[in-house]
Order: sequence, then structure tokens, then C-alpha cells
Amino acid sequence: MKKHNFSAGPSILPQEVLLKASEAVVDYNNSGLSLIEISHRSKDFVDIMENARALVLELLGLEGKGYKALFLQGGASTQFLMVALNLLEKRAGYLNSGSWAAKAIKEAKIFDDVYEVGSSKDANYNYIPKGYEIPEDYDYFHCTSNNTIFGTQMKSFPKTNIPMVCDMSSDIFSRTLDFSQFGLIYAGAQKNMGPAGTTLVVVKEDILGKVSRKIPSMMDYQVHIDKGSMFNTPPVFPIYTSMLTLEWLKGKGGIAAIEKENEKKASIMYSEIDLNPLFEGFAVKEDRSLMNATFNLTNDNLKDTFETMLKEAGISGVNGHRSVGGYRASMYNAMPIESVKVLVEVMSELESKA
Repeated sequence: MKKHNFSAGPSILPQEVLLKASEAVVDYNNSGLSLIEISHRSKDFVDIMENARALVLELLGLEGKGYKALFLQGGASTQFLMVALNLLEKRAGYLNSGSWAAKAIKEAKIFDDVYEVGSSKDANYNYIPKGYEIPEDYDYFHCTSNNTIFGTQMKSFPKTNIPMVCDMSSDIFSRTLDFSQFGLIYAGAQKNMGPAGTTLVVVKEDILGKVSRKIPSMMDYQVHIDKGSMFNTPPVFPIYTSMLTLEWLKGKGGIAAIEKENEKKASIMYSEIDLNPLFEGFAVKEDRSLMNATFNLTNDNLKDTFETMLKEAGISGVNGHRSVGGYRASMYNAMPIESVKVLVEVMSELESKA
């Protein structure tokens, strides 16, 4: 039976990417060696790294604009601290729009002068804060573009003259934006790029070098830039798989093309949530995520029936996060629209049985 993978992350990848990646693990480029046993200093892997970094800037429209792309380790959680180490000199502002934003704030507060400019914690993060002000004397402003757990997404970003840092772990490469409005973007790979194990950082080089503290080499963006993103042994398989995914995305027409597909999937999903009286959405409508649709049953007595139907349909990974409950359909770039239709059919069938 075909499985429909709605997991929030690690998540679905394009089938052709999985096939190419698995072949490379056995024999990379007809070398007689596995991708995961060749030297990371070999021409084969250096070419992979350079191609992956170049594809990132090309797809984001940041070529020739002073940005560098890095593939690091430690997940986005390490970036919570790394951002502050590299950018925080006096004070910084953070938008608290979800669990991951709150964790970023916690790590940055090691340096004391970190302030929440806005928060939606009062409503269990079911909306994106708006109407906040960002003081011009802050070193940077940090936000989270998409909230995987709560199913909310920033539809616009504030205008500010200070560097804007954005955690795009769950919606990178999914929609068209002016990415040059950000001084630094970071994203764990395991949503729209590849398997867990590498973290993408895209940084405008001129925002670096402005803090007075000594930064440990492994946590210093400039060190990683100077070493071509290979200061230490990189996670070769996640980077290679991410490169394949970026090539796949480019082949489909880039971010503009995939955005149209993502909008269609989300429209189908949210239409069913709104029209079916057995379900209700968690996030406020104006802030609903294209990537993660969160919803609950209006009648908990139907829970066992619904979940049995989901299993019989081959639907996997739709259980909601424990802090929200209910269900979450994660519809990342590689999610085919057919899988969304199968989920919606099950939801509609439940209504007919109730």
C-alpha cells in the first residue's frame, strides 16, 4: 500500500531524490566507493558542496548580493546560540510566535539584553503577533517564519533598518519572498531540503565582525565562510541529499513553481477543515501556514474511528504535537497533491458516516 507521509520532520522527500541518494551510498559516480566513505576533501565531495551552496543562492535570488551559504551541523537549535554569539553586542529584539521562537529567546538571553517585541503566547501561539515596534538601536531582529507545531506562518515581514534574522526551518524554499530583506536565514534541512543532520545558514557577510567578544572557532560564521563551509568534516550524506533536492526544485521551475503547488495543496486542505463540521482549525485563518495545517475533531468520540480510517488509507504522521493536540498535516514541497486529496477524502468520508 502506498503511504502518504504527512510527518512534520524528518519528512517526505522526492522519490527521485531518495533513489539517487541510495545509489550514491552504494557507489558514488561510478567511483567504486560509497559517498559516505570518500574523503570530504576529495574533488567529488568539494564539487557537491560548492554546487549545493551555489544552488541555495541561485534559488533564493541572492547571487552577487554579498551573501554566503553554509551547511553546518547542530540543527537550528545550535543557531539559537550561534546567532547571538555572532551578532549580539548590546541588545536584540525577538518575536515570540511559537515554541521554537521561545527556545531561541531562551538561548539568546544568556547574553541578558534580549527583548520580546511581540508575543502570541497568550493564545497558545495560534496567531502571528502584529503591530509591534522594532527599536532602531537593536543589533538585530529575530523572527520565525513558520511555526510547525501551531500551524501559523508570517505572511509579511516588518520593515526595519537593522539586520533581520529569520528561522525558516519549516518553510525555506516553499514560497517567493524578497530574501534580500534578511541579514541571516537559517533552516534545519529535515523539512524541505533533506534528511536531518545539516543546517543551512545564509548570511550577508557585511553584518559579521561587529561584536567585541571572542567567538569560538566552531561557532564563528566567518571561520566557516573562510573555510568554504568545511572547517570540520561536514555531514556528507545530508548535504548531498540536500543538493539533489535543490536540483529537483530547480528542475520544477524553482520556488515560484513550487509555491503554486503548495498553495493548491493548502487550499484543498483548509477548505475541507472549514466546510466539514467535524473539524475545526487551530490557527487563526489569516495566519494559517501553507506547510502545516493544524486541526481538531469537534467530537472526540470519533477519534478512534477517524484514526482507523487514516491507517487504512495509508496516511502516516498526522498526529498533532502534544502542546496542541488534534492533528497536523505537514505539506512540504515534496508532498504530492494526490496525498492531500486522500486525506481530505477520509475526512469527508468520516462526515458521511457520522
